[in-house]
Amino acid sequence: MMLLIVLFLSLLTPFSSGGDDNEPASDQAQMSSRIVHTKYGAVSGIIVHLEGRNLEPVEVFKGIPYASPPTGSLRFMPPVTAALWPGVKKADRFSAVCPQRLPDISNETAALERMPKGRLEYLKRLLPYLRNQSEDCLYLNIYAPIQGKKNVNIK
Repeated sequence: MMLLIVLFLSLLTPFSSGGDDNEPASDQAQMSSRIVHTKYGAVSGIIVHLEGRNLEPVEVFKGIPYASPPTGSLRFMPPVTAALWPGVKKADRFSAVCPQRLPDISNETAALERMPKGRLEYLKRLLPYLRNQSEDCLYLNIYAPIQGKKNVNIK
């Protein structure tokens, strides 16, 4: 069985599939990962090569639902098990983040009066990932070491 590392706050990493208006562009080469079978259905992610770092490539599965969207009658209720999906779900894009008030950093001089320069630089990199907000935000982003192209069952 493969050990998966689940990062709920994957927004802190610079991975991106590119080609989506809600995600910053990336020049990292990517390809499809293997198919992983879960109790909700099969998923296929992407392989990300970390350029300029002494790290091995990783498999990334973005936007995997772990609960039904908390909208309508499910709003303000505990999470409800996600629905099963048919076929292979392509998990290559971040889903929406939960609604939150974003800091205004459009005026850098004013922003530097409220925060250190390091935080401002961090926010400049992070804010593009936070633009797509929705109450439908119960999704996982999973990063795992590359295991090969075989099918795997996860219980």
